[in-house]
Amino acid sequence: MQVNKKLFALDIGTRSVVGIILEEKDGQYHVVDVLSSEHKERSMLDGQIHDVLSVSKIILEIKEQLEIVHGPLKKVCVAAAGRALKTERAKAAVEIDGKPLLTKQDILHLELSAVQQAQAAVAEKHEIEQSHFYYCVGYSVLYYHLDNDEIGSLIDQQGKEASVEIIATFLPKVVVESLIAALGRAGLEMEALTLEPIAAINVLIPPSMRRLNVALVDVGAGTSDIALTDTGTVVAYGMVPVAGDEITEAISDEFLLDFPLAEKAKRDLYANESIKITDILGFETELSKDHVIKKISPSIDRLAESITDEILSLNNNKPPKAVMLVGGGSLTPELPKRIAMKLNLPENRVAIRGIDAISSLTMADHIQKGPELVTPIGIAIAAKKSPVQYRTVYVNGQPVRLFEVKKLSVGDCLLAAGIKMNKLYGRPGLAMIVSINGTDITIPGKHGEPPVILRNGGQCSFDDEISHEDQLVVEKGVDGKRAKLKIADLIDEVPKKLVHFNGKPYEVTAKLTCNGLPASPDKWVEDRDKIEFTVPRSIEELIRSLDFLEFMKELRPFRLKLNDRETVIPKFSGKIYRNGLEARLNAAFDHLDDIRVENRPLPTIKKVAESLNIPMHTKIPVFFNGKEIMLEKTAAQIFRGEKPLSDGDLLSNGDEITVKQKPVDPFIFQDLFNHVKIEIPKDAAGQFFLLKNDENATFYDKLSPGDHLKIVWKLPQQTGEIQRG
Repeated sequence: MQVNKKLFALDIGTRSVVGIILEEKDGQYHVVDVLSSEHKERSMLDGQIHDVLSVSKIILEIKEQLEIVHGPLKKVCVAAAGRALKTERAKAAVEIDGKPLLTKQDILHLELSAVQQAQAAVAEKHEIEQSHFYYCVGYSVLYYHLDNDEIGSLIDQQGKEASVEIIATFLPKVVVESLIAALGRAGLEMEALTLEPIAAINVLIPPSMRRLNVALVDVGAGTSDIALTDTGTVVAYGMVPVAGDEITEAISDEFLLDFPLAEKAKRDLYANESIKITDILGFETELSKDHVIKKISPSIDRLAESITDEILSLNNNKPPKAVMLVGGGSLTPELPKRIAMKLNLPENRVAIRGIDAISSLTMADHIQKGPELVTPIGIAIAAKKSPVQYRTVYVNGQPVRLFEVKKLSVGDCLLAAGIKMNKLYGRPGLAMIVSINGTDITIPGKHGEPPVILRNGGQCSFDDEISHEDQLVVEKGVDGKRAKLKIADLIDEVPKKLVHFNGKPYEVTAKLTCNGLPASPDKWVEDRDKIEFTVPRSIEELIRSLDFLEFMKELRPFRLKLNDRETVIPKFSGKIYRNGLEARLNAAFDHLDDIRVENRPLPTIKKVAESLNIPMHTKIPVFFNGKEIMLEKTAAQIFRGEKPLSDGDLLSNGDEITVKQKPVDPFIFQDLFNHVKIEIPKDAAGQFFLLKNDENATFYDKLSPGDHLKIVWKLPQQTGEIQRG
């Protein structure tokens, strides 16, 4: 190990530039010299060099003065200002329904897509069109979600949607490039590079403490830089444009002090209960600490409030466990107390940390110790222990330079090259929309393939580390194709039923159509196809599927148009029996049912008239020669059209008939002869007598029900006697 190796570091701030010389010996650091010089003009703004020439002059002045004592200085350790860092949260989601299980590479691709969204958001906020003008100097995963539920890991998970929410930090490339340019003009080469918050954190907050939610605030002259640790890493960076100069200006205005004297008064207040000041008029005054603080209290409150508001914003609106203050502005009177009060923390949870908190460090006697030296010393130590390097990698033949804050991966190179991560995976094939029995279903296309990524000719992954001068080739994944399937692939099994119909077995299979035409299960499905497959559900559908249309005729309701009125006669409709029980046409049937159809009775005029209670005849019973006889007369006549019908004539479904009533005369003796056959005795003399209830009667005598009628013949041998017939 080289003994007494010197380290030269620069802290290029908003108001001043601090140069520091350290010696390293056996892991111990000794601060040999410190030199500070203020900017002559407004050449720095929010951590970015706006006037390279002006800044380079200050750097050159410090370099030359230090070289008088310490010899030639060629290389320097520097830091990019933390206030130039941009922190952004973003979320990326992907549909995973029906896709293979998620792999580590799928999740890394999702994380990088979220980082790229954050990168684009940073660029949009700061009016830079191309997001790859920003380096991603690190990101942390905040949450994984599966179907909107938080989950620890997405590997091998299945669901509908996977998403990741990240917080990423970016550094504008122009910050680094302007820094290199200013050093070059001062004759210096950048030996190592770090970030100011990382520098301060590395010397004050060891990795073992970073699992705690702690805020580190570097209160400088013009700005206050903030970094937050949690879960073992730095999770956020921020900056407020309010710092120590705000307090110095308040003292200057209140007590008519020149700015340097006001700065000294501010520092003296930190350690003394009273201070002596000489205003611009030459009057010397002794002021108590309480009096000065009371006068500048509004400015202290503004500084404390600006810092705490930014801490809460970066920390999800909750206070951290503790706050560490460094930088010259941290010596502002009562600043720790007021920050603690505004964050609702105990006072001992907010403290100023000086260089005495840095282990393995000694200082030359002439150097005044203070919290303003924490960041410059941290820059020297951190830049040496964990320097940030520039790396050049070629992506699809184009050179990409990366800022190596952490171990660089293939994914980092693709982000820096401006390759759209969400465009790398092959797009899924076009979906088809198919209607099945009236329900639209979407058939997704085949999944797109993952991208092909080659490093120096061999396959690699997003998280593989890269080396200087690596050659990366990225090919977009092949797009998926439209799904290709047959109708049978959409239907698990063509349904069928076995039934017995009028004693015979029949197998009933679903009827399959596509766009109204008969189709086979092996037909290829096309977009917008309308597929129907139906198994008869009712007995009527069963009869029609078996093409037994003659039974439908039998089962239809028997209708007549009687005297211009529609009339239904259920008696003359056929009947259906399902498993022995009467059923209706719209009744359902099951596998192995026994279905029988009973034909309608023959609809004769006589039966129809009886069903409709139409009196076709008038009847009375009488007795002839002791035997009962039913006498009848036609009371009504039925016509089909102009044709009269008799009792035995058949009617058809839908016939139009007319019933005409006849006037009915009383029954007379003479009507008997329409119903009985009269036999004349062989020995009759030709003379006869009509008897009704044993009384003489004539042919025109009216009859009543139950009358006893006789015809008596007179024989030749009888004289005066009546021969009873």
